[in-house]
Amino acid sequence: MSGKVSRRVLAISLLLAAAGCNKTQTGGAIAAGGSASAPTPAVIQAACPAVTLRDGTSSYRNYAKGGKDDPSKVVYQASLADTTRQCVQSEDRLTVTVVAQGRVVAGPAGGPGKVTLPIRVAATDGEKTLYSELTQYPVEVPPGTANAQFVFTKADVTLPAGAGAEAKIFVGFDEGPYRTK
Repeated sequence: MSGKVSRRVLAISLLLAAAGCNKTQTGGAIAAGGSASAPTPAVIQAACPAVTLRDGTSSYRNYAKGGKDDPSKVVYQASLADTTRQCVQSEDRLTVTVVAQGRVVAGPAGGPGKVTLPIRVAATDGEKTLYSELTQYPVEVPPGTANAQFVFTKADVTLPAGAGAEAKIFVGFDEGPYRTK
């Protein structure tokens, strides 16, 4: 008896799963900000490159003046952990919103207050740089705590339309002042 019930439950579960896969999508380009009257509405589905943390750029330390590499002179330390992205493909470009989760911890020489983190988003296609921009991102460490979590969002990363499948997007800390677009 329980074998028949198990098979029926399994069969119903499979039917429900199949029905969910065939669900009609509503919205589309118009829901994403496109227009039905626009000559080429935005396309939601596209090859959306993964966002990764480049080796050596997921953590950052800021030292008090003259205290480089002295653990007692750390003003704050920041780290990036999880990343994600969202892509919108148009006829001539792929626009990516890059998101990274991070945390700031005040060091022995620091405390609550505003800190500015140098976060770079870069996109490459093999050896070719498609996009690179350094953002000075402010984070507030609230009074009474020694740390703060933050979510960094870069909404306007623009790549050429054909770059989706082969492109790689990196996010990380970078003290460099250079800018390439």
